[in-house]
Amino acid sequence: MTKATWIRFAALGAAALLFLALGAALRPLVIDEPQVATTVLNDTEIGFIQDMAGHHQQALMMVQRLDPGVDPGVARLAEQIGDAQRIEVGTLMGWLRLAGVTAANPVPMAWMGADHETGGAHARHAASPPASPPADPSAALMPGMATTAELDALAAARGRDAETLFLQLMQRHHLGGIAMAQAADHLLDDGPVKQTARSMILEQGSETGLMTALLEQRGAGPLG
Repeated sequence: MTKATWIRFAALGAAALLFLALGAALRPLVIDEPQVATTVLNDTEIGFIQDMAGHHQQALMMVQRLDPGVDPGVARLAEQIGDAQRIEVGTLMGWLRLAGVTAANPVPMAWMGADHETGGAHARHAASPPASPPADPSAALMPGMATTAELDALAAARGRDAETLFLQLMQRHHLGGIAMAQAADHLLDDGPVKQTARSMILEQGSETGLMTALLEQRGAGPLG
């Protein structure tokens, strides 16, 4: 093949690619194609993420209110919980920003559907009014949440009393979070939100077992 022939073939190839690119660019202008909106998160995922983010934020508050002079074992557990839930809050908030929705759930726990409305574990929790108002009005609808009085008591406690109260409050808090994650796992078919819920179940289940052992060492049991 002569040099001139090779140049001619190369020019024809380049022209063909240009026409293909122009055709792809002009196609939406010529052919009325239906626009398909991509759903980032469904309603169940959004509700779970909003509520779990709020649930985690209270756990971080409890870690912050723990007496820094407590036993090193309890302090390490609190630090572990704080680090893990801080990362998870970041992930949850990132998903909400991606979906373009607010961080606060306008109808807390509604994503659970009939179970929450007709006598599931979460509904029973909400039906029993706490001794004092919760720190967040939506907290009354979420299992395991501490009241304002309990958070204040934790902030004021010192030494062994602080260790025991922290372990009791956090154990109850984790059990509530596990129940929420189990509900999400049951309701969702697949996807990263379902996988995150499963990871929370495993992680918080392990920490709950450790808290049970630490309470037994102190001659204490879980809260009612």
